[in-house]
This record gives sequence, structure tokens and C-alpha cells, in this order.
Amino acid sequence: MNAAAILAAIGTVAALAALLGAVLGWVATRLRSDPDALAERIDALLPQTQCAQCRYPGCRPYAEAIARGDADIDRCPPGGETTVRALAALLDREPRPVDPQYGTTKSPRVALIDEDRCIGCALCLPACPVDAIVGAPRLMHTVIAAQCTGCELCLAPCPVDCIAMVEPADGRLGRAA
Repeated sequence: MNAAAILAAIGTVAALAALLGAVLGWVATRLRSDPDALAERIDALLPQTQCAQCRYPGCRPYAEAIARGDADIDRCPPGGETTVRALAALLDREPRPVDPQYGTTKSPRVALIDEDRCIGCALCLPACPVDAIVGAPRLMHTVIAAQCTGCELCLAPCPVDCIAMVEPADGRLGRAA
């Protein structure tokens, strides 16, 4: 085998590799990745507080909006900068601080009902997105701390202000931990 034949073979293989690379690049721009799979990966990084501070009704709808490109990655105060950095790494974007218009990042907290002051109105029950509050109408209520995500959605409907946000006993939130 002479040098000309070897160079011709190398040239042919290089041309085929370049052509195949171009075709694969073109196909990649035409085919979209599965947005549900991306939304699942984004949702797994969110704190699962279901607090709606991002202006979406929960973490999954926010993840879907990010995956579609309808929402930015800086709208999750409960997740803080740690979550923004994780989302930025996943989506190959620049991290940025949490947008203050969506709230401020706070240390993990859980709801605590002052059972002596609770009148049993049950207005906090439907407000809790994770069903961490138990009780019945006209009876006292309590919070299952291991289930509470610290979303604070139970505070506003309480007419007697008997719900306070406190540091969790073990320093971790239930479902967000």
C-alpha cells in the first residue's frame, strides 16, 4: 500500500466524519428534548415547599415553566442561592441572586399552632398545600412538623394569629429536607 492510497483513505474517513457531524448537528437543532424529563430534573432540585412565592401554584408548575423557558431560575426564595446555582448548572446558565420581588431567603422554619389560642375555625387546613395541619372544625388544630415545608401559607387565613413560624427542632424541613 502506497502513501497516496493511505492519504486517500484518511481523507475519505475525515470527510465522512465531518459530514456525519454536520448531519447530527443539524438533526439536534431540529429535535427538541423531552420537556417533561427536563421539568422532572428541575423539579428534583427545587425545595418542594409548594409556597407559590414564584407566582406558580407549586414547585412542579414552576419547574415546567422553567423547562419551557417561561420563567427564570431566580424565583425561589425558599431554595435560595443554592437552588439557583444548581438550576444554573443543570441548564448551563449563569447563576444570579434570588430576585427580591419574589421574597427573601430565610432559614428553614415550620408552623406551630398555639393550641390554647386556636378557635378551630379550620381556615388553615385548605391553605396548607401539603396537608401538614390536622384538626377538625371547632376543635384545636396542630401541625405535623415532619410534613410542614415552611411555606407560610397558613398564616394569612388564621383570624386569631395563633400560628407562628419557628425553627424546626432538628433544623430540617419535613418534605424539603
